[in-house]
Amino acid sequence: MSVVTKGIELQTRGETDVIDITRDVQDAVSRSELSSGTATVFVSGSTAGVTTIEYESGAVRDFQGAIDRIAPKDIHYYHDARWGDGNGYSHVRAATLGPSLTVPFSSKKLLLGTWQQIVLVDFDNRPRSRKIVVQLMGE
Repeated sequence: MSVVTKGIELQTRGETDVIDITRDVQDAVSRSELSSGTATVFVSGSTAGVTTIEYESGAVRDFQGAIDRIAPKDIHYYHDARWGDGNGYSHVRAATLGPSLTVPFSSKKLLLGTWQQIVLVDFDNRPRSRKIVVQLMGE
């Protein structure tokens, strides 16, 4: 069993920006010496999350709308009252989605469904520079 850790850095727009990072994660797997195992994708920070979705405009808009209904921007958040940065909703959204995802791989290929992509979702109220950790475990 070996462990390989890679990083991905990217710029986001914030405000539930959904970015397809499947190719970046697949590149990390392809460039590693590992043939099979698991890839854990983790975003550092408390206002972003990682999940899978069919990355097409309709599904992305549906997801963004659902997030708006789950944790609306225009209600009171105690975080905002304490810190005054106006992004309390982004912390709640990120906590609901979660910061990581684990995907198996075999023969150096992620075992995703045909229409399933790995996405970073940045919920913050401003553009950000995001760091994603891809940790591979396998043989």
